[in-house]
Amino acid sequence: MATSQEKATLSPTASGNPISSKTSAAAMATVIHPVLDPLSDSPPSATTKTIAATPVMARAQTCHPLDPLMAAEIAVAVSTVRAAGKTPEVRDSMRFIEVVLVEPDKNVVALADAYFFPPFQPSLLPKTKGRPVIPTKLPPRQARLVVYNKRSNETSIWTVELNEVHAATRGGHHRGKVISSKVVPDVQPPMDAEEYAECEAVVKDFPPFREAMRKRGIVDMDLVMVDPWCVGYHSNADAPSRRLAKPLIFCRTESDCPVENGYARPVEGIHVLVDMQNMVVIEFEDRKLVPLPPADPLRNYTAGETRGGVDRSDVKPLQIIQPEGPSFRVNGHFVNWQKWNFRIGFTPREGLVIYSVAYLDGSRGRRPVAHRLSFVEMVVPYGDPNDPHYRKNAFDAGEDGLGKNAHSLKKGCDCLGYIKYFDAHFTNFTGGVETIENCVCLHEEDHGILWKHQDWRTGLAEVRRSRRLTVSFICTVANYEYGFFWHFYQDGKIEAEVKLTGVLSLGALQPGEVRKYGTMIAPGLYAPVHQHFFVARMDMAVDCKPGEAFNQVVEMNVKVEDPGKDNVHNNAFYPEEELLRTELQAMRDCNPLSARHWIIRNTRTVNRTGQLTGYKLVPGSNCLPLAGSEAKFLRRAAFLKHNLWVTAYSRDEMYPGGEFPNQNPRAGEGLATWVKQNRPIEETDIVLWYVFGVTHIPRLEDWPVMPVERIGFMLMPHGFFNCSPAVDVPPSTGDCELKDAVIATKPIQNPLIPKL
Repeated sequence: MATSQEKATLSPTASGNPISSKTSAAAMATVIHPVLDPLSDSPPSATTKTIAATPVMARAQTCHPLDPLMAAEIAVAVSTVRAAGKTPEVRDSMRFIEVVLVEPDKNVVALADAYFFPPFQPSLLPKTKGRPVIPTKLPPRQARLVVYNKRSNETSIWTVELNEVHAATRGGHHRGKVISSKVVPDVQPPMDAEEYAECEAVVKDFPPFREAMRKRGIVDMDLVMVDPWCVGYHSNADAPSRRLAKPLIFCRTESDCPVENGYARPVEGIHVLVDMQNMVVIEFEDRKLVPLPPADPLRNYTAGETRGGVDRSDVKPLQIIQPEGPSFRVNGHFVNWQKWNFRIGFTPREGLVIYSVAYLDGSRGRRPVAHRLSFVEMVVPYGDPNDPHYRKNAFDAGEDGLGKNAHSLKKGCDCLGYIKYFDAHFTNFTGGVETIENCVCLHEEDHGILWKHQDWRTGLAEVRRSRRLTVSFICTVANYEYGFFWHFYQDGKIEAEVKLTGVLSLGALQPGEVRKYGTMIAPGLYAPVHQHFFVARMDMAVDCKPGEAFNQVVEMNVKVEDPGKDNVHNNAFYPEEELLRTELQAMRDCNPLSARHWIIRNTRTVNRTGQLTGYKLVPGSNCLPLAGSEAKFLRRAAFLKHNLWVTAYSRDEMYPGGEFPNQNPRAGEGLATWVKQNRPIEETDIVLWYVFGVTHIPRLEDWPVMPVERIGFMLMPHGFFNCSPAVDVPPSTGDCELKDAVIATKPIQNPLIPKL
């Protein structure tokens, strides 16, 4: 991921630098060197080196240890692994699922932030006697690769060190070194877009499938849409010894309409199973002839005239302008806004990652809140027991990758105002490097009133507008769109939000058929009920410097006081807290009836009233799986059984369903297994896993396109500050005295009243 060309010049952050500019420049010159951007059109300088066609890696200190891999680094990692293949056949059959940065230990990150990268924060490291010893360089960056061998059906994990050392291995010179490699048995890695495209072509070319479509009146295969879905795990037939997909079939009505909603005509009754390793149809059955739904004139979501109507004409322009530029500053992937600062990262699986979140609090300096924030999994189980819908329980992160399905934001109105974009780089299936331009959006938003008070005696009023900094990306997984947002507020809040939109995944009905597991939205067409679950992983560090592990989690419930001498008026209630001491005790569910929330506290830092400082997790609307305890998808998604999990930090525990949920035969792998260690969490380096979801009972108004539904949660300061950090927000500079808008120029005659 690399910064793209900006819409304006954003100055690098320089606050907090304890070294004079001349001294800093001299000291940094020995360890920081310019990076060769492989996507730049500029010719290489005299100091730039290249070997053959392989991009040249810059020295380790050029990139911050948490910066996403550059395109050059991905290319080097791929070429290193490919060159390490034992035979030409092995090298030719390598398919690259994921190449991602190996995130270094937290002490390495602290060292980089303290001495190697602006704004230079030596206070992050413990003080020592005498002058601090600054190392000459940071450890080399490393890449982690998930590789699928198409010939042997094996999945392997490689670690490659990225440096400038020439390694004489097969394939010639390159600039990486294999640190480790291992085959992971009994797993299937995520599917790739290239596999999906090839699967669609194979199914369309299968003679029995073409005959089945002919029975339904379809002979033009260009109209047919084949959406390969992972098979999940329902029985031994789905074991990972074979790489399998079970496609869903849809059919458009017009081959010359590229924006037609093809999901409006599902093809039911056809069973297809595809061997994705060898790309052959291994099972096919035309089980039931269900007529294709008629072409619904309301099926498309394009301009109004294409649906027999017109678009609204009463929407006037609304402009978002910042004539003096934005209030945020960006230096590489480091963001500084108001009193917040953090780093932006991106991975193929999670998408957006927020690192090193901290708040600059006056004389108290930089106060950490979280080390790493991201969305690590999402699961979409459907509630229709009929075929094929009972198998629809997608793991959109673990089976497909949220980041790899992200798209460019440059052509739409996904963000408004003064925008800073970041690009994302990925490997494709065959090892090439691809770039999603403008993948992550950073911008400010007005968010209504921040606070207001009017003195009724004097009539004097004070009001402040709320502004928030938003970091977001949007991905498309088949028919659904998901927008992932992290909002930072001036009062110290952090909001995580997911916006759901896109197109419903539908089923077809026989004439006169009614199905209770969904909503009929058009003739012969119904939308099954389903749920969406998201898992946010929050590696917290409330008031903890690197190396400190002083956090705990307290559950807060509001209790009604028992009647008696302490509650003679029967109106008393109070908050009661419970310290969560172990991982098994910390498996918790939401309870809006008791206003339940959880507080992450620092056990060594207090505020001016002597209370421990903390941040609280405030749930939004939520749900639990509406499925029986023996539901097949819960074998792989046992983490959905509770809304909150708390674990002691372990760098290998990243994904709640395990790293490879695709066709996973092992029940409860991942989070549900880790907590069985029942590690103490009373005072340690903790990770919160918050599971939140929505139950979608489709409406007619969700067709042909779903209006955005928003769900999420808040991280709010709780005794973290001595008073409201929003009290010093200056008044708005906008014009609050504009004249009233003209709403009518002449009286409107009621047609039911006779004219006088």
